[in-house]
Amino acid sequence: MDTMRQDADIIIRRAIAAVQPDAAVKNALRQKKWTGPVWVVAVGKAAWQMARAAWDALGDQIRGGIVITKYHHDKGPIGSLEIREAGHPIPDENSFAATRRAMELVRGLGESDRVLFLISGGGSALFESPLISGAELADITAQLLAGGANIVEINTVRKRLSAVKGGRFARLCAPAQVFSVVLSDIVGDPLDMIASGPACPDSSTCAMAREIAKRYHLRLSNKARSCLDVETPKALDNVETVITGSVSQLCASAQKTASELGYEPLVLTDSLTCEAREAGAFLASMARYWSGRGRRVALIAGGETLVHVTGSGLGGRNQELALSAAVGMEGLSDAALFSIGSDGTDGPTDAAGGYVDGNTAVRLRELGKPAEAYLADNDSYHALSECGGLIVTGPTGTNVNDLTVALIQG
Repeated sequence: MDTMRQDADIIIRRAIAAVQPDAAVKNALRQKKWTGPVWVVAVGKAAWQMARAAWDALGDQIRGGIVITKYHHDKGPIGSLEIREAGHPIPDENSFAATRRAMELVRGLGESDRVLFLISGGGSALFESPLISGAELADITAQLLAGGANIVEINTVRKRLSAVKGGRFARLCAPAQVFSVVLSDIVGDPLDMIASGPACPDSSTCAMAREIAKRYHLRLSNKARSCLDVETPKALDNVETVITGSVSQLCASAQKTASELGYEPLVLTDSLTCEAREAGAFLASMARYWSGRGRRVALIAGGETLVHVTGSGLGGRNQELALSAAVGMEGLSDAALFSIGSDGTDGPTDAAGGYVDGNTAVRLRELGKPAEAYLADNDSYHALSECGGLIVTGPTGTNVNDLTVALIQG
């Protein structure tokens, strides 16, 4: 069991290193001929890292700009760029103030100006100028999260409640040209959904947004309802976009490292989007199938699961997935599983995810509370904390969905 925990740590460390945005951003910038003044707007959990790479590549060509990232993700000054921290996953007043500043920087730019727009996961909350009150926007986002809405559904609604989402920021930058560099945190890399697509024509429609509001029984003011009826830009002629990283790279790194550690790596999917609890149960059944067959196997899955919150506990989708797997893996002496968020944060916790093995459920029962009780209360954080199963990495500087790996020593 100790060996599998060590192997898990190695796979996690190398996978996160493989999807750092630094080299990818610099490579994207080298492929363009940069003329005229450059203004940088970086938003998301990896905004600091991406902006640092851009500054290293372009230096004095950058006239100014702003970096908007999550609390505790600022790693120090970057040239003349302003660095602001703000709320995530619920936008707050710092999100709104920082976004207003970004809007001021690009408003009135000319045709010779260039806006380098660096986007990473978390941008939907961090980059926001609401068309309704901040309190109502926070309440609508909370309703969607609590109802188990996926990121595409959440962003479809939020685009229409915002002055910068759904292509509206790029329209604000015109006639300046926008070069958008994207670190994808959504399965399938839909550009108009990553950070709610501030610089991308919107493929979603008002009808879709209204249907989502109905599906999740959203409580909306009259003003919010009217916003859902205002269509977003469907074409933009001042934007060029490149994607620098995605969950497929995360899975590829895990596959390579697992092979080097002596496992037969099997990538099951890079688009896992079901309930976290169901994913955990399925992977546990896969681990049980391979257990005892005399083969060292690594089952790899990438994507982003979801959780329907019904309890009052603390946790995140990766921790809930892991704890659910612990129930199905109970008694296996040769299997372990971990699940992490590549950004280093899982839900409203300080953990990136969780690690479990065949003894986890046994240990929890011996401590007086079974894993099933923790799951019923959505309290995976405290369950994993009780048995040493939390994985804590701190902010990683990147964000390309989640990685789940089951290790079977056979």
